[in-house]
Amino acid sequence: MVHGSEVITIERFIMEQERLYPEATGELSNLLYDMCLAAKIISRHVRRAGLSDILGAAEAVNVSGDLQQKLDLFANETVRNSVQYTGRVCITASEEDERPVPVPESRSAGKYVVLYDPLDGSTNIDVNVSIGTIFSIHKRLSKKNGAGLADCLQVGKKQVAAGYILYGSSTMLVYTTGQGVHGFTLDPTIGEFLLSHPDIRTPPVGKYYSVNESNWNRWSPPVQRVVAAFKNGEGKVQPKNARYIGSLVADFHRNLISGGIFLYPAASNYPQGKLRLLYEAAPLAMVVEQAGGRATDGCRPILDLVPTDLHQRTPLVIGSKDDVAFAARVLGAEAAVAVK
Repeated sequence: MVHGSEVITIERFIMEQERLYPEATGELSNLLYDMCLAAKIISRHVRRAGLSDILGAAEAVNVSGDLQQKLDLFANETVRNSVQYTGRVCITASEEDERPVPVPESRSAGKYVVLYDPLDGSTNIDVNVSIGTIFSIHKRLSKKNGAGLADCLQVGKKQVAAGYILYGSSTMLVYTTGQGVHGFTLDPTIGEFLLSHPDIRTPPVGKYYSVNESNWNRWSPPVQRVVAAFKNGEGKVQPKNARYIGSLVADFHRNLISGGIFLYPAASNYPQGKLRLLYEAAPLAMVVEQAGGRATDGCRPILDLVPTDLHQRTPLVIGSKDDVAFAARVLGAEAAVAVK
């Protein structure tokens, strides 16, 4: 961000945050720098994707059943290689790998766990739509030499940092360490992330609703009622404009900045929801709550959900707090009736 002639790089910003919050550790700061490096490398390849034979499907399916794109695999390896050999991380896990990947025994294992979706929205790669990387950082639970699945299966409220990188008309990195949400835009001419969106606050009531309405007939009546209220208005709920890109990071980012609600509810074809709890829903929930918004599975706060599986799915209702509260009241009331 430029104040007169002042430019604040992400490195300077993080150093200032360390002075303001002494409990912040240098290791965590350096881990965020590692994510910046991964973001720059992936951004470069995204911009050259049509020229370097990395567009298109990789003829493989990941553990979640999604067709892998070539750029998915490149991004997956880029994030892992950027964090795994620094001595700051003990284990990583991603959407593209069936099991967590511990740091090799020949390398020093650190005290952090990184969970990530390397390239969210990758089905949009071939049509040049905004895509992104989502990441979640926890402190390890295990002893020094025993990192494993238990380190990854931590409740969202224990995250020490979370964020995402958006590869759009510009490349942005948005993150929180629990002291607000801050956004940085990559200036490709100098190769630096510059502070562009300090202390992001999302409006309590949003302009937009984002949902895949082609699933209408697969939703329960309460979900249909919620979406209809956002579409047409109901009581104190004013009608909203529909905006749905089909790339979670892009939809989330627009709603975070401008105000809005994103919904990916349970449906007959996805009874547990479609989005993954650990490396999609939980990190974005930490971001939105730090910005004054809310995130639930329709009834319970996302950050309170206890994971039991690495690739666990969850319904997701996330965004402006008053809009999420309305959806949770409708969906929660129906859930209470079902329990009775």
